[in-house]
Amino acid sequence: MFGLETGLLILLILCLVSACFFEFINGFHDTANAVATVIYTNSMKPTVAVVYSGILNFIGVITGGIAVAMGIVNLLPMEVLVDSNPYHGVAMILALLLSSIIWNFGTWYFGIPSSSSHTLIGSILGIGLAFYFLPESVGGSAVNWDKAKDTGWALLISPLAGFSLAIIIMFLFKRLVKNETVYKEPVPGKKPPIWIRLMLGLTCGTVSFFHGQNDGQKGVGIIMMILISILPGYFSLDERVNLQSVVGNVTKIEYIISHTDTSKFGADEFKHYNSILKHTASYKEVIAARYNSSEIKVTERFDIRKDIVKLTKGSEKLLKSPNFAITSNDKKSLQSEIKQAKKLVEYAPSWVIIMISLSLGLGTMIGWKRVVKTIGEKIGKQHMSYAQGASAEIVASMGIGVATAYGAPVSTTHMLSSGIMGTMVAKKGLKNLQKKTIINILLAWVLTLPVTIILSGSLFLLFRWLMG
Repeated sequence: MFGLETGLLILLILCLVSACFFEFINGFHDTANAVATVIYTNSMKPTVAVVYSGILNFIGVITGGIAVAMGIVNLLPMEVLVDSNPYHGVAMILALLLSSIIWNFGTWYFGIPSSSSHTLIGSILGIGLAFYFLPESVGGSAVNWDKAKDTGWALLISPLAGFSLAIIIMFLFKRLVKNETVYKEPVPGKKPPIWIRLMLGLTCGTVSFFHGQNDGQKGVGIIMMILISILPGYFSLDERVNLQSVVGNVTKIEYIISHTDTSKFGADEFKHYNSILKHTASYKEVIAARYNSSEIKVTERFDIRKDIVKLTKGSEKLLKSPNFAITSNDKKSLQSEIKQAKKLVEYAPSWVIIMISLSLGLGTMIGWKRVVKTIGEKIGKQHMSYAQGASAEIVASMGIGVATAYGAPVSTTHMLSSGIMGTMVAKKGLKNLQKKTIINILLAWVLTLPVTIILSGSLFLLFRWLMG
């Protein structure tokens, strides 16, 4: 298969299975975020709720595109980290997945709401940082710090935004809904009024759908990292994209860049400028009169990917520079051409999306009890009311939906748990929070990145040493 020796093929399969298992754990770890409110308020029976949530998670992954997935892939510049030894790629992926699975499973076991997004990103950064300790260290280029910074801001802001927005929504609830039943804690075994059940069912479904669109894409990103690092010749390029159409995009990028005023350029701008022209010429030379990537030698395909990645990223960095003076029309044209050129390298086969969808959907259908109880009873000193559950779900669905639209990975767990905290504070102030639970959640939030960075980096160095 793909000309791989037996040992490497077994490791490839192990990596793919591990990625599916990570997404499976992600499903039951994060299920509570969607189903906690409908189960805890007796709006749905647990079996119905988790199946309903699982189906919508599945649909979310299928329809979510790949913007978030590519954000995950781009945290580690694959064009730098992929080398001639495929076992190095295996070491990278296994370290990433094992560290993510260990932390996710551990926090789930103790019933602590923890972010799978934080876990995955910490593991990826650990791999990048570990490259500093290798003899052939690639230095700062081992981590895409620009992308890491954007991702870090998304993860930092999401719980703060969730907390604040939940307080505002609870305030609106109190102003607009005068029915006292909404503000009482659920009576065990007793169903709430039908309109409350419909509202909570809708918010549960919305969170599940957006969770699939955002968190499911992370699994797709992991699978693409596996395929590109172990089989770069077969998965570097999207075979459905016409190479000559990309030549047109690249030529327009080159024209705009080469005709700009460089008199105010500094060292960084000239570095990007020269890199764009270099990789543009390289791409055109290799493509020549070929139309499909299947016409390119397997050994040359990754180099084509590298050309596209380098010239598009260089162009994006120039666009951010105040010294890059072009007209507004040229700016729009350049952004459009970059987006079109990226289609050659930013993709995921349908079977990858379906495989991750099934893993996430199946995982969503089990393992929800531990975290549901924490969210429903242990965040506040009072049990969660119907209005609080709806407010937190609305906040979570809005936050995840916006993040997905901008291609940013965001923590479903942090959005919902911080939303619950906000509703508790809106009801009776900070004194209404359970100190022990909040400390555990905050500790998990603070420790996830450093623990996973150290764990994944250490495992990576160990696996690289064992595999040679």
